[in-house]
Amino acid sequence: MHRPAQRVGRAPRLTRILVSAAAVPVMLVAAGCSSDSGSDSGSGSGDAKPSTGTSAAGSPDATANAVKEAAYATLPKPCSVLSKKTLDELVPKGLKSAKAGQSNDAATRGNCSWNSLDNKGVKGSQFRWLNVSLLRFDSDAARGEGNQLAQTYYEKQVKDAQTVTGAKGSGSAPVPGAGDASTAVHYDLKKKEGTFKQQTVVTRVENVVITLDYNGAGLAGDKAPGADDLTKAAEKAAKEVVAAVATANRDGSRSGGAPDRSGAPSKSASPSASASKSAKPSKSPSPSKSASKSASPSKSAAAKS
Repeated sequence: MHRPAQRVGRAPRLTRILVSAAAVPVMLVAAGCSSDSGSDSGSGSGDAKPSTGTSAAGSPDATANAVKEAAYATLPKPCSVLSKKTLDELVPKGLKSAKAGQSNDAATRGNCSWNSLDNKGVKGSQFRWLNVSLLRFDSDAARGEGNQLAQTYYEKQVKDAQTVTGAKGSGSAPVPGAGDASTAVHYDLKKKEGTFKQQTVVTRVENVVITLDYNGAGLAGDKAPGADDLTKAAEKAAKEVVAAVATANRDGSRSGGAPDRSGAPSKSASPSASASKSAKPSKSPSPSKSASKSASPSKSAAAKS
């Protein structure tokens, strides 16, 4: 009689335990749904990610790689950078001897040379040789700004001119009023034909480097030209080339602040040549090489005759 009563009493308690256990997963599911619902209402999408607030254009990498555009976008024709009057003073017998060097990119590099032989017969002769080289550097994200690249090349050209093999009585001095940086280097080179007075003026104006080589000699017994006179002539010519570069960019200067020959600021901008091409050094002779090669009047005069 007691056993059935015990079974009856255990069944309800077992039922309550099973019911309670079954209710736990339901509560957990309900809690999970409640949590998801709350996150959805705040973001609008359960998969949405928070915005960083930074666009691709304004990323740190893009800002870090940005460089200032170079001031000058082109170069003048190298054989037209000096006036007839100036050429008549530097190479009086060589006004028609202009010879332009070959260039695969005239907006990036170029050079022109002149020579003059004033033959006085038994009284001797006066020889002059002049070369102007132009090299323009563009800004490059990997290499740096055009002005900085030009400054590095400018310093190299000055050093080359100061360390020419066989140079005697070498000296150098800054040239005031010529571009952003300018140095004149002078020395003597003795050859079998005579002693040649070499002047090299290296000038940087913005992102353009100008190397002007000028030498002279008195041959066949004629008196050697004065070094001071040659230096003054070379410095004057270098300033004229600086003005020619500015004039060529009067309507093409990117910065808008580079003066033209008259001193007026540039008003417009134009696209530049490829930075990879313009950053390469000029193929024209360096001061040291051009000086040593040009020192022989017989070779220079023969080449131009």
